[in-house]
Amino acid sequence: QVQVGASGGGLVQTGDSLTLSCAVSGRTPSLLLIGWFRQPPGKDREFVAARTWSTGIVYYGDSVTGRFTTFRGRSTNTVNLQMNSLKPEDTATYYCAAMTLPGRPITATTATRESVYDTWGPGTQVTVLS
Repeated sequence: QVQVGASGGGLVQTGDSLTLSCAVSGRTPSLLLIGWFRQPPGKDREFVAARTWSTGIVYYGDSVTGRFTTFRGRSTNTVNLQMNSLKPEDTATYYCAAMTLPGRPITATTATRESVYDTWGPGTQVTVLS
């Protein structure tokens, strides 16, 4: 089984940058996809970004394209989310999630769906001040 957990959140100003990390442990050979989601205060959780574990294909939500980048960290078992040009509307609790169960194709559409991820970790709060 795989476990994931996001860290690195904080309080920043508009225009600042911040990097979140998703620590991955457990049976990583079964890992297919790492996704990033966020839940703004009082709103539903939404897709932010995703990266296939072995091939490095990345997907981004429309609201973060061009500002956020997800990549493997220096530690082989971390996936980072680099967030640039942060805006107040980026304020949210950020989560990383893992897809380990095979059988569903990973596409730009399926990677955005919470249902394809079978493992979720605790979130980290990001607050962007105006």
